[in-house]
Amino acid sequence: MLTTVEGDVSVRGGRFAIVVSRYNSFITDRLLEGALEALRSKGAGDEQVVVVKVPGSFEIPQAARKMAAGGDCCAIICLGAIIRGQTLHFQLISEECARGIQAVSADYGLPVAFGVITAETMEQAVERAGERSQNKGWEAAMAAMEMANLFGEMERQQKEQQAAKAGF
Repeated sequence: MLTTVEGDVSVRGGRFAIVVSRYNSFITDRLLEGALEALRSKGAGDEQVVVVKVPGSFEIPQAARKMAAGGDCCAIICLGAIIRGQTLHFQLISEECARGIQAVSADYGLPVAFGVITAETMEQAVERAGERSQNKGWEAAMAAMEMANLFGEMERQQKEQQAAKAGF
């Protein structure tokens, strides 16, 4: 028999951390607004959300790791905007940011959503920080909620299977 496990997009009492870069704040403020709107639209209260502001996208994984180590978040939403310039800085920062965010998720077994825009131009970045589904902050928050619920459902099913094997 085929088993399918899915998470729904809702808030079930968990606490969400949003780690957001202040660099390119014209964009990241809009991403933050989108993420908060998504969480609130699914029932999150202000007491269920902590916003952590960091200087730039390079620092996002560091703060995400610190939040994950605290153990009181069901998911972390990472938001930033990296816009290509004329040097290698764009590539170095974007690669290390993505790698660091993924490492936090893998190391802690925690959903960590990637809402970091990497754009060639400011116009592209503005476009990705639009309204609702056109906002990468909104999108990352929706993914974080779904993954938090998916992880919860997977844990529930694993416990059920273990109990069945033990004869309970």
